[in-house]
Amino acid sequence: MTPPTAVVDIHALSVAFAGRPVLTDLELQVRRGDIYALLGGNGAGKSTTLSVLLGFLKPTSGTVRVAGVDPAQAPDAARAQLAYLPENVALYEHLSAFENADYLLSLAGRRAGAGAIRDALRAAGLQEAAWTQRLAGFSKGMRQKVAIAIASMREVPLLLLDEPTSGLDPGASADFHTLLESVRARGTTVLMVTHDLFGAVEVADRVGVLDHGRIVHEAARAQFDLPALHAHFSGRARAA
Repeated sequence: MTPPTAVVDIHALSVAFAGRPVLTDLELQVRRGDIYALLGGNGAGKSTTLSVLLGFLKPTSGTVRVAGVDPAQAPDAARAQLAYLPENVALYEHLSAFENADYLLSLAGRRAGAGAIRDALRAAGLQEAAWTQRLAGFSKGMRQKVAIAIASMREVPLLLLDEPTSGLDPGASADFHTLLESVRARGTTVLMVTHDLFGAVEVADRVGVLDHGRIVHEAARAQFDLPALHAHFSGRARAA
């Protein structure tokens, strides 16, 4: 069976809570190997979109596929196709980076040798001195590197990121964007939801602006127009 061209494939997606629309006829496709940044302010529908992709919410109408799997009908199968990094990465504080990787991979049904775990932590940019340190003392950027190392070893086609650069200083944000480039180079598709317009433009192949449950502006890297994106993001373009 030929794999789908779009790893994330959303058509006419609507979600309502108590009759109040949150997403309305949302169209979103993320192609294999792309980094897509979904921008939006509070209440735009970003978290709802992630929840639908993760199979935690069922659409009111429309269709959703994650690597060809419908998360509403087969949530476990859909989640097996992705790795999700929330804004605050949940790892075990009392375990080291190496131990977290070993244990969480075993929970996912994958056994990895010590050499493979070290290679993954190195590729994620975590300094070797930190591999055996407990995560209780790790910064957010260091935790993200551990989580991405684990995700890379699961070899899933999709990485979902929720506000990955919030709370990071400029240097850590730049390191994270470099890490995303290496993730994409391995063929992993990335969908990140973010408030960070400038960071999105730096790393994404495509940017979409979500407002009141709809994509109101979308552009590919070659077409990025920062003033236009900023206007749509701030809502001024639609008001004009």
